[in-house]
Amino acid sequence: MTHVALYARVSTDRQDHERQIRELEEFVVEEYPDASVERFADVISGTDDEGGAEYRRLREAIAGGGIDAVVVHELSRLSRLGGGEIHNFLQHALEHETSVRDLEVGLELDVDDSMVDQAVTQMIAGLMGDLARIEQKQKVRRIQSGIDAAQEAGRWTGRPPTGFEVVDGYLRVDPEEYLRVRAGMERVAGGESLADVADDIGVAASTLRELYNDRAELYLRGEADDDRVDAALEDVRPLSEPVAEPPEDFNERIKRLEQKVENLD
Repeated sequence: MTHVALYARVSTDRQDHERQIRELEEFVVEEYPDASVERFADVISGTDDEGGAEYRRLREAIAGGGIDAVVVHELSRLSRLGGGEIHNFLQHALEHETSVRDLEVGLELDVDDSMVDQAVTQMIAGLMGDLARIEQKQKVRRIQSGIDAAQEAGRWTGRPPTGFEVVDGYLRVDPEEYLRVRAGMERVAGGESLADVADDIGVAASTLRELYNDRAELYLRGEADDDRVDAALEDVRPLSEPVAEPPEDFNERIKRLEQKVENLD
């Protein structure tokens, strides 16, 4: 009996590898009606340079000699592991007498093909991978370019800080939440338990600890290096002097005061 392996690969958990598997299964029913089927599917990030656990398991299964044919949904996705990975995979399959079929564009590499046909197929598959890799890089550049342009225009493109919200693309302060966090920081600086304060103000203890340690100036004094955050804070200024503050290194205090003077100039 022919043993067929199905391989699907998606780059994030928001993409549907089950859809790919269904399409591969439908293909196998038509092309290999009596075959036994083994499924391999990876949901991985684009930075995974090892190919994913299922991809490695597929290569091991091929090396074990139990796979007659591999049907891949998109062979071009293997190019993200490096420019030569498609060739390496196809060569690995041929060395272990395993045929490869690509559902995306209909490429077929069969162990019974002539050396010329195999070479042509591998060349085409490599070209597909190169094009896919270039397209992916261009997509990333376009996304980053859009983010940069939006930020230059004053728009907020990421998750807003605690106590802020994004309205029509621009950062705005949420006065109630912002002042609640500020009051919580004052209480912690005054000696109260961070866990108790976090529970009182409805903020996760880990979040309050991070804000208290890294962004106290933003909440206690309404000071921000980011112009977009600074503009949003106009809705709650002027702020009263904080009742209590975290202990500050003297040199850091002098440096901050000098920066204020420079900004006034």
